[in-house]
Amino acid sequence: MTTLNLLGVDDEKGMRLGIKRALEAYAVDIPEINDRVTFDIALAETGEEAVDMIREQTPDILLLDYKLPGITGLDVLNQAAEFSEKMLTIMITAYASIETAITATKRGAYDFLPKPFTPEDLRHSVRKAAARIIIARRASELEEANKRVRFDFIRVLGHELKAPLNSVSSYLHIMKDHISGSDIKDYDDMIGRSLVRLKQMNKLILDLLDMTRIESGQKSRTLVSVDLNAAVDQAVELVRNEAADRRISINADVPENTVITGDQAEIGMILNNLVSNAVKYNRDDGSVTISLSRDEGAVRLEVQDTGIGMTQEEADKLFGEFVRIHNTKTKNILGSGLGLSIVKKLAELYGGSVSVQSEPDQGSTFTVVLNDSELPAEAANEERVQNHD
Repeated sequence: MTTLNLLGVDDEKGMRLGIKRALEAYAVDIPEINDRVTFDIALAETGEEAVDMIREQTPDILLLDYKLPGITGLDVLNQAAEFSEKMLTIMITAYASIETAITATKRGAYDFLPKPFTPEDLRHSVRKAAARIIIARRASELEEANKRVRFDFIRVLGHELKAPLNSVSSYLHIMKDHISGSDIKDYDDMIGRSLVRLKQMNKLILDLLDMTRIESGQKSRTLVSVDLNAAVDQAVELVRNEAADRRISINADVPENTVITGDQAEIGMILNNLVSNAVKYNRDDGSVTISLSRDEGAVRLEVQDTGIGMTQEEADKLFGEFVRIHNTKTKNILGSGLGLSIVKKLAELYGGSVSVQSEPDQGSTFTVVLNDSELPAEAANEERVQNHD
């Protein structure tokens, strides 16, 4: 609910009271932005009084009689010109002419209401003005919000890229100046660390591209029957060496022949992110358990780990963009801060959801629910032929 300030200016008492009666209980519904507008009405008898009221509290809508005792309606517009961008003016006149209209428009008038008019005529003019004001405000708010989002995005992205770039740059300068000697083996550790940092930046860029494609709707999708057993195996294979180095066991409880209609790459991204995180944020000698179940057209995926866990406050922020949990336990764990945001956006593509249950030092369980997408007709026909063969 929004309330707009309206100032009615007319030297005829009957007109002023008519304006008040017609609008004091009037409300405008603006379905485009799901808002309802009411009006706080003030009245003025002369142009001089109107100018003082405008300067004291600029109205959103000004209903202004053209012919007034003392200064005219055009004079009011002229004297209140500095406030014209903050209000919409509807000129009320029985002396309308092309010249008057042109002059009034140049001085900021938005619309004209010729006398005599009915209450419905008045409400129609006010309804147009109110809709214009509210929609313009919302557009301005969205523009400001987008500016803040872009600024925060660039700031965070710059921060995420700056740290690894500085690290690689420092190592390169050490090698360039031969600070650690002339034996190339003395620089193996620096080279290895640099490669890790570059891998981190590459992962950030790829995640960023994936997220942008998903949000813009430009990501191409090929819907097929995805073998979830094979998809889980592939996700596990990607982290097998890292898990083995830290003696982390990975157990998969996936019923045979579990399939979902979806995009193979999307399902892979979801599984890869969750399984990778379960290993990355685990403790040495820990375990990861992957389980899948099907229920009425939806697949439920759970990835449980015995890792460092998190507080409820940290978990509440987890699926935002560039969100990473910063504490003594995570300071040496690399990540883009985009992986779980991508999982959330992909789950929503399937009309599903993602959630987490976690306890500090006890581990976390991530749950993703995916609804079966509708298989395209040509793909469904092809699959039926293959099954028949």
